[in-house]
This record gives sequence, structure tokens and C-alpha cells, in this order.
Amino acid sequence: MRKRAEVFLLAENRLLREALIRLLSKRSEVRVVGSNPYSPAVHHEIVAARPQIILVDASGLTSSKSTLITALRTAIRNLRIVMVDMDPDEQVFLNAVRAGIAGYVLKDASASEVAATIGAVAKGRAVCPPSLCMALFRCVMQQAFAQPAIPWGAHLGLSRREMEMLELLRLRLTNKEIALRLNLSEQTVKNHVHNTLRKVGAPNRFSVVELCEGMRPSGNSAA
Repeated sequence: MRKRAEVFLLAENRLLREALIRLLSKRSEVRVVGSNPYSPAVHHEIVAARPQIILVDASGLTSSKSTLITALRTAIRNLRIVMVDMDPDEQVFLNAVRAGIAGYVLKDASASEVAATIGAVAKGRAVCPPSLCMALFRCVMQQAFAQPAIPWGAHLGLSRREMEMLELLRLRLTNKEIALRLNLSEQTVKNHVHNTLRKVGAPNRFSVVELCEGMRPSGNSAA
């Protein structure tokens, strides 16, 4: 069993990486096993290091780089992501949570705070700044009152995963975004989307929602 949480730093900004290394090298509970900017080659380096935690900057969730994060989570079992951001932006934070991060710290956090976040995430906990907790609670509350994910799709012969695809297509997500959210490969998502469109008889992903809405069974019928 590891005594220290092993961390790989993945950030574009060299000064940020160096600052984090200086901060974390002083902490006995954390061991930095690598540090690099984003690149196609970094995937192999991270897989070889097999860290428990990847510490990423906010740019790590852009569409071009989120694919790398998804691939790493597939390659390294129980890999967890901690994100370092510049400012407490609610939308950035919520997008990061949806993408699967388990920890979120701000750039001005102290070494103790960053190390404590890494340690907590390594133990299976989730951590975010107290100032953003309300945004998370509010988001969950809004989802609870939102229209439920399309359980009626079962009458079309859809599997649970295909009904899930319908809901994500309704949100206009791309295959890459769906793959990141569900922790699947992009090819697997393409297969699910293809099967879903075929079963509901939709010519493309843009028409699938409108078509299914028209096929939705009528709500409450008279007794």
C-alpha cells in the first residue's frame, strides 16, 4: 500500500508546474512522479508512471485535451483528477465536475491546502472550495426539477445506455463530450449513437430529439 499520494503534474504553464513542484516537494505525504505540458507523447509517460492523481490546470478540459484525460482514465485504473484553476468561476467548476474531476483547488491555495486536497482525493473523497459548494448544490437541485432523462425510450426497444445517449444528444453534446462524461472511448460512443439513431429511425443526431418527442407516449390518461 502506498504511503504517499503519487501525483503527475499536467499543465501548459511552466511557471505553474515549477511552483507546484516546489510546493509539493516539501510535503511528506505527496510524491511528484512527473511533470509536463500537454502533448501526444505525454500519454505514454503518464501511463508508465502510473500516478494515483493527475493535477491539471483549467486548460486540461478543453475539447482537444479532454480526450487525453479520458484515455488516461481508461489506461490507469482508479486514476483521479484534481484541477487547479485561476479564479472561482462557477461554470468552469461545474463543467469540471461533469467531466469527472474529484478535486478542485484555486491557484492561490497554500501548499497545505493543495496537499490536503490530493490526500483526500487519493482516499476516495471529493474536495472543492467552500465558496463553490452552493453552486454545486444549486446545480443538483435544478437537475432534480428538470425533465427526467427519457425513460419512455424503453418502448422503442432502447437499452439503458441508448436511453442515456438520447438524453445527451438532447443536450447537443458531441461524441467527444459524451465520451468524457461517460468515461468511454469515442469509438464506443459512436457505436452507441449509431445504434440509437437506427432504432428510433432518425436520419441524424440533430433530428433524433424532435423525432422522439413526437413519439413520446401521452402523459396521464383518464382513469
